Amino acid sequence: MDFLLEFLPIVIYILLIIILLIGIVLAIKLIITLDKVERTVDNVNEKVHALDSLFHIIDTTTDKIVLVTDKVVESIVGMITNLFTKKKTKKDEAEVVEVKTTTKKKSAK
Repeated sequence: MDFLLEFLPIVIYILLIIILLIGIVLAIKLIITLDKVERTVDNVNEKVHALDSLFHIIDTTTDKIVLVTDKVVESIVGMITNLFTKKKTKKDEAEVVEVKTTTKKKSAK
């Protein structure tokens, strides 16, 4: 029993030292990996900033095209509306005025 009381703490200390060394190695590898990821993200960020002006040009062009197409559609709809709406002629207006005056005379009697 005395042997186990002396031997087990030594084994536990050795295992703790091994676990500590593995943790240190993993931490170093993690730091190296994070450094590589940071360089990659910086590279991608530079490329995205280089394309910002292109995206701005595309956005502006798209806005202009939408403005022109809206005007064209608005004018086409206006022409179609004018085709299908009945225009009042002077003769129709005279008949409307005549009907109003006759109804006023009948209601006055």
